[in-house]
Amino acid sequence: MLTTELSRTALELPAADRLELARRLVESVVEPVPLTAAVSEGIRRIEDIAAGRVIALTEEQYRTAVR
Repeated sequence: MLTTELSRTALELPAADRLELARRLVESVVEPVPLTAAVSEGIRRIEDIAAGRVIALTEEQYRTAVR
């Protein structure tokens, strides 16, 4: 398949599939960098919020809590 044909086909995929394809393509050409413990923890926390396992504070709740 020519690159233009591949591109056209890829662009017809649903957004989630395009994101997964993009992730795989980038990983195939970029050397992975090990994540620090802090970054890994941050990613885990974001995933917890996105999955609904944790309810995040509103900005107002946060500001009240840190005063």
